[in-house]
Amino acid sequence: QVPLVESGGGSVQAGGSLRLSCAVSRRFGSTACMGWFRDAPGKQREGVATLYTGGGNVYYASSVKGRFTISQDNAKNATYLQMNSLEPEDTAMYYCAAMAIVGRTYCIGGNWVLSDFDYWGQGTQVTVSS
Repeated sequence: QVPLVESGGGSVQAGGSLRLSCAVSRRFGSTACMGWFRDAPGKQREGVATLYTGGGNVYYASSVKGRFTISQDNAKNATYLQMNSLEPEDTAMYYCAAMAIVGRTYCIGGNWVLSDFDYWGQGTQVTVSS
């Protein structure tokens, strides 16, 4: 099992920013998909953003497009989610996930089967107050 460890969650007021980090104990190759998901009360798990390590191609959910940015630092074996202009609706537990071997189209297509993600972190809570 390759642990993914999230950090950076917290409580902020609406309009504020947070940066989530996902530390990976080993580096994935160029055919991996890194993703951020969130669980909000009463809602199904939502895919927020994904990044294909082979070319940096990304996907964003429409609810966060223009406000969130996913990025990868290969030197640090880390994936980040920069969250700006946060809204109360962004309140959720955020999870980092990874698929070790996958095609680019599937990674950024937005129609994943969650069980296809091989590895999941323990989650970090984000709370946005109005």
